[in-house]
Amino acid sequence: MEFDLNGNGDIDIMSLKRMLEKLGVPKTHLELKKLIGEVSSGSGETFSYPDFLRMMLGKRSAILKMILIYEKKAQEREKPTGPPAKKAISELP
Repeated sequence: MEFDLNGNGDIDIMSLKRMLEKLGVPKTHLELKKLIGEVSSGSGETFSYPDFLRMMLGKRSAILKMILIYEKKAQEREKPTGPPAKKAISELP
């Protein structure tokens, strides 16, 4: 994510500040803390990408549901195709 400055997958107060400034909606530090408190599903001064989507799109948004479905599918591993790899006798249970 472009605004995930520390790369941990969460958006912190400075990342949110940069994001809103880039969008032309600068906020004070106090306004940002209040916004994060309202949006965050956990405690602290960060919120996750799904929390951000809920904030921007609303909890009942069909677009939000579709985004979350595709995000979940993207994280699933592809199932291997073809025959299974050969194993040695020592690898068998």
